[in-house]
Amino acid sequence: MKKAVLTVMAVLAILALTTTSFAYGWGQGMGGGRGPGYGACQSGDTQVMAGLNLTADQEAKIKSLREAQLKEAKPLQDKMFSKRGELKLLWLQQNPDREKIVAVQKEIRSLRDQLQDKQTNHRLAVLKVLTPEQQTKVQAFGAGRGFGHGKGFGPGAGMGGCGGYGPGPRGNW
Repeated sequence: MKKAVLTVMAVLAILALTTTSFAYGWGQGMGGGRGPGYGACQSGDTQVMAGLNLTADQEAKIKSLREAQLKEAKPLQDKMFSKRGELKLLWLQQNPDREKIVAVQKEIRSLRDQLQDKQTNHRLAVLKVLTPEQQTKVQAFGAGRGFGHGKGFGPGAGMGGCGGYGPGPRGNW
């Protein structure tokens, strides 16, 4: 009887310890880090935006541009997410097929390039909304840095909002 009680207590203690460790999740893994855009939610983009003294009209235009950019990027992001899963499965096969892996990697690069092109177009459109003085402030914030150049959750975060997911190209505003 005493041995059974001790066994039950030991099992309960082990369960209590393991459930709390699983609550923390598996960690970031080999890919690590948050990815592009994260800085927007933290300080970089918000500091720049606050320092620009945007008019209500500018804020509305930038918000509209951002929403349109997110809407256009979403299918590409979803496809990239899917392709990354496909690539992972290819690598986990007993005998990975080189041609299939290379083909999927090429598709992922193409999707990433398309997303970067959309981000570039968005950034240029936002710059057109700003006055020359505001553009100078953005450039003074950091050469080559600008809005959305930070760690983050990939395309979807950046100027005007925090969101998105998955690693992606740097700088999404």
